Amino acid sequence: MLTLKDYRNKDRLLPRIEEEIESSLALVEPTKYKVLLHNDDYTTMDFVVEILIRIFHKNIIESEQIMLNVHKHGRAVCGIYTYEIAQTKVYQVKELAQKSGFPLLATLEEE
Repeated sequence: MLTLKDYRNKDRLLPRIEEEIESSLALVEPTKYKVLLHNDDYTTMDFVVEILIRIFHKNIIESEQIMLNVHKHGRAVCGIYTYEIAQTKVYQVKELAQKSGFPLLATLEEE
């Protein structure tokens, strides 16, 4: 049992152990992925705009511009995300398109 005097001098009574911990943290930006919408002959332009607003949180002007790029160029980038988020967006597009009866295709591609 430590007395008050021992407690005050405890630093001298206990061995001092110093440890050097060497660590190196390398912070690396996660790989980003582009989510693309692909043109088809059946999906309506209005539905593509709705997808861009609901899933990709674009405003009406951005949505219409991206929709026109999909229509003119065959595909267009809707957003750039980490893998998990991009994969989720692709899945959400597929689900909503199927429920609405459209074959709209969304894919992801490493940036």
